[in-house]
Amino acid sequence: MEVTLRPWHINDADELAKIANNKNIAQFMADVFPHPYSSENAKTFIAFATSNPNSKIFAIIVDEKPVGSIGLHLQTDILRKNAEIGYWLGEQYWGKGIITQAIPQMIDYGFKNMDIVRIFARIFGTNKASQKVVEKCGFKLEGKYEKTIFKNNELIDELIYAVRK
Repeated sequence: MEVTLRPWHINDADELAKIANNKNIAQFMADVFPHPYSSENAKTFIAFATSNPNSKIFAIIVDEKPVGSIGLHLQTDILRKNAEIGYWLGEQYWGKGIITQAIPQMIDYGFKNMDIVRIFARIFGTNKASQKVVEKCGFKLEGKYEKTIFKNNELIDELIYAVRK
């Protein structure tokens, strides 16, 4: 299965809303990722993804259609040589090796096109699948912060993984 990355287009909004409107995805995302996820949410996200100079956000494409999203978010001030990676995949595409193909493409893009030396991921301690994915992609666990994430009325551990140039 070929996995490619491309910029989001406004005509992706309906497909984006369809795949993103899933509680099983939202449970591992920051609260800014809404549930339910509407067409208006999709249009707002695409506008952000295509205009924010401090983030590079791509659609993950399989069979010529978006199946998820991946992005690098530049940090500022003393962390300006770092970027945070974030990603999600439509549930029907889980377990197919798609995200393990998308992450290395994003790492390669970041180190070639951004003035950074480190890409890090902040992963929920309860998200075992994402932990395995980043480890498979060469990220190393750098730290564990106990009960720092507050999601769904629960305090959850935060794991920081990173890969270096």
